[in-house]
Amino acid sequence: MGRIVVTEFVSLDGVMEDPGGAENFRHGGWSFEFNRGDEGDKFKLDEALSSEALLLGRATYEGFAEAWPSREGEFADKFNSMPKYVVSSTLEEPEWNNSTVLKGDVAEEVAKLRKEQDGEIVVHGSARLVQTLIEDDLVDELRLMVFPVVLGSGKRLFGDTGDKKRLRLVDSKVVGDGVAILTYQPAGAEAKRSDSE
Repeated sequence: MGRIVVTEFVSLDGVMEDPGGAENFRHGGWSFEFNRGDEGDKFKLDEALSSEALLLGRATYEGFAEAWPSREGEFADKFNSMPKYVVSSTLEEPEWNNSTVLKGDVAEEVAKLRKEQDGEIVVHGSARLVQTLIEDDLVDELRLMVFPVVLGSGKRLFGDTGDKKRLRLVDSKVVGDGVAILTYQPAGAEAKRSDSE
């Protein structure tokens, strides 16, 4: 059984829009204003190398599909070779290799994927998809790289949820220029897991 891992770059005020600067957001590229240091870079590389698959919303998928195939190195090799699942009602024929389109009910499709795919299924960006996964209690782990900046506007990671969602901090560290890496799991995850084993 797979684990859905959401990994995001966020500002102190929860903005996750365009950290890399490719989306014409007025603060685009904000994450590059900070050095995350060797430890932060290693965290992202280790995360990529331990991933078994990518799960992405259409807009993030299209940005990745445009950027990664032409890149080289360990990170790019991993992204380009592993299975990729894109949630979209409009995308018909994804061009990035090893890509599968998930159509229909998002929660059902992702729950099915989690049963069929082993290891970590990692979600980058994909705000709307992440909000749906959180709402439907499908996130097994949430990794936030929190940058010390308040952007004041932009797409936020967390939207309204139908109910309160309690999380448990399982790891934290500060890297580079004061970038905090916070790892959370659902507060009831241990109890749920032991009940199902």
